[in-house]
Amino acid sequence: MYVRHLSLIDFRSYPSAEVPLGPGVTTLVGLNGQGKTNVAEAIGYLATLGSHRVATDAPLVRFGAEQAIVRGAVVREGRESLVEIEINPGRANRARLGRSPVSRPREVLGQVRSVLFAPEDLALVKGDPAARRRLLDDLLVQRQPRWAGVRSDYDRIVKQRSALLKSAAPVLRRGGRGRRVPDGIPEGEARESALHTLHVWDGHLAGLGGQLLYARLRLLRDLRGHLEHAYAEVSGGSGEVGAAYRASVGEALAARIAAGEVPEIEELSGGLTAALGAAQAQEIERGQCLVGPHRDDVLLTLGGLPAKGYASHGESWSLALGLKLAAYELLRTDLGTDPVLILDDVFAELDAGRRERLAGLIVDGEQVIITAAVPADVPDSLAGQRFSVTKGAIELVVDDE
Repeated sequence: MYVRHLSLIDFRSYPSAEVPLGPGVTTLVGLNGQGKTNVAEAIGYLATLGSHRVATDAPLVRFGAEQAIVRGAVVREGRESLVEIEINPGRANRARLGRSPVSRPREVLGQVRSVLFAPEDLALVKGDPAARRRLLDDLLVQRQPRWAGVRSDYDRIVKQRSALLKSAAPVLRRGGRGRRVPDGIPEGEARESALHTLHVWDGHLAGLGGQLLYARLRLLRDLRGHLEHAYAEVSGGSGEVGAAYRASVGEALAARIAAGEVPEIEELSGGLTAALGAAQAQEIERGQCLVGPHRDDVLLTLGGLPAKGYASHGESWSLALGLKLAAYELLRTDLGTDPVLILDDVFAELDAGRRERLAGLIVDGEQVIITAAVPADVPDSLAGQRFSVTKGAIELVVDDE
């Protein structure tokens, strides 16, 4: 799989841009702030419908414009398709596949598959659990696009259940101060109604949460071997790496999960139901949804110690890179074709040995897109098509022989 051509309209710093790409290695060279990362971000957006740099779409639209368009001509197994995303901040985004509109943008997921590594990914090791959850969920969707719908439905349930906990908390708290009950409704009846509604949402959360948790656990199980190999290759074999899932279920079930077991969906849903019951008083008191996959984490370890807080900067960088290379290898194995690999300002952070080892791992990728401040950052073994990016102008560099 590779992106043959990328078109941008009012995306980030580009009023318009046409970028002819192709298989093999392509390097975008430019100083910071010139727009090279914006190109990498656009390709990643086609694959995931999200940015690796910002949480919302508004910053993706060029200042003063109302919308942005990202369009890619994608070649897979000799057949070309056109994928287009129209980004409309504050309104629903729209998408086209082969110039025909689709009812929802997520219907184009799977047309482009990519793995992007950028300096921001250091948060996978040093940051909050949300970064690690997103890694798993984004990889789930790339592996099987149907999980986008499950994740969306689960997020909606968490949002609505949280709103209920917040709005009904005064009624749900027995004897609490500041209780507010609708006029004409006895206090006991109001509380019983609120609890019934909460139990209904508990069932929805446990059902979809069990599915999402099961998918994450299977994914992590399949990812571990690739992670061990990738980290050993990048780091030169220093230190044993581990990844254990921390689930917000009962202690006994959570211990089995942390040990690498993948229980069936029904057992996971039951575990979430029990955990919701145990946490009900605390949830009501705090007005927050405290149980479910949205509260889980992945514990990354090096040499048996938590990487967060113990790993050096170089070890953390190698581990974050290892996670993305593991995702790349997993998709390669599953799909039978290479996803697009994007490395954004990666080589400048690596010493000479790590640069060469990384180059050896990716040189045979069907399409590898690299951004760098200067050509010298990129190993000679990754020679290929090169573009110069200066103030939003993208120009092909032709070497004089």
